[in-house]
Amino acid sequence: MECNKDEATRAKEIAEKKFIARDIAGAKKLALKAQNLFPGLNGLPQMLLTLDVHISAENKINGEADWYGILGVNPLADDDTVRKQYRKLALMLHPDKNKSIGADGAFKLISEAWSLLSDKTKRIAFDQKRNVKAGQQKVQPPSGGPSSSAAANGFYSFTKSRTTNTKAHKNATQMGPSSAPASAHKLKPNTFGTVCHRCKMQYEYLRIYLNHNLLCPNCHEPFFAVETPPPPSNGSKSSNPQ
Repeated sequence: MECNKDEATRAKEIAEKKFIARDIAGAKKLALKAQNLFPGLNGLPQMLLTLDVHISAENKINGEADWYGILGVNPLADDDTVRKQYRKLALMLHPDKNKSIGADGAFKLISEAWSLLSDKTKRIAFDQKRNVKAGQQKVQPPSGGPSSSAAANGFYSFTKSRTTNTKAHKNATQMGPSSAPASAHKLKPNTFGTVCHRCKMQYEYLRIYLNHNLLCPNCHEPFFAVETPPPPSNGSKSSNPQ
């Protein structure tokens, strides 16, 4: 009905004002109202897509923009899936074709997301930064058996250097007389051991990350992951329980 179209047009105009005022969630709500009133309103699908990108850009993970969310892909998506999604969004958000308010900014956001996620080294470093907290929660798993599963992105932490947190080291040596000391950890067949050259924290990663630049979950500095042997077992004080 024509009255619905007029009301939808007004809702769309208010949504644009909300966006200018940086109330993006409010803008999305009004844009959806316009869609319910008159789904065929010109430019509405492009506006909704634009708003979705800006809303995703406001979500932060460990203080970093969620580039996967901005592109609308799963963090485990392969390179081809990421590429196809970027091309799809770029076609819909390019300022020459999308005249919605904020389309230019949304196009820049997806372009920045593609620039990072299409670079293998940058993507791995970004994944490491996103998963710092998840990785730290996996530090010193009890017994080192099947329960020591990988954190996201294939990260395992199996020992700490002598200069790191003494409380965590103490906890690692109190796993019980039947548990092997952390320093006697055996690498899994599809993993390799490496060490951060800055803080000397030692890690275990899936082999796909061998000879790549990674971000240390401990000191948050990048390091080149070369294969190193596991630490000797004579450094543990828990090997001779009283």
